[in-house]
Amino acid sequence: MKMIIGVLLSLAVMTGAYAAEGMINVKSAHGVTATMDKLQAVLESKGMTIMARVNHSAGAEKAGLELPPTELLIFGNPKIGTPLMQCQRSVAIDLPQKALAWEDAEGQVWLSYNDPAYLNQRHGLDACAEVLKKVSGALANFTKAATE
Repeated sequence: MKMIIGVLLSLAVMTGAYAAEGMINVKSAHGVTATMDKLQAVLESKGMTIMARVNHSAGAEKAGLELPPTELLIFGNPKIGTPLMQCQRSVAIDLPQKALAWEDAEGQVWLSYNDPAYLNQRHGLDACAEVLKKVSGALANFTKAATE
């Protein structure tokens, strides 16, 4: 657990990321759609399954409302998620993984995802520390590839 927190803190300092309310938020050098396109491509190249891509801004527009660019990608791999659920079934509420690309009020685009350390805290996944360590590293790498 301490190692995961150390890695995440180091990542935050090195990449312009920050963690807030159980999320990791990383600045993107691209627009929302381009960030998601890059993330989807890297995930697919690593054998991840894309379950859904949701354009919340388009949904808002259909409802006659406005929302700055906001897209959600839902993805996973049973070889990774199943061991976590075997440790603690309640983690299934947070799986498959999700990534959110969004534009803030200043026009900065962010790519956000659930902090694996938060999932550990929320679901008591200490018995799956090694799996969470792999998940943390993979999510950081996927995010870096999509945002640079």
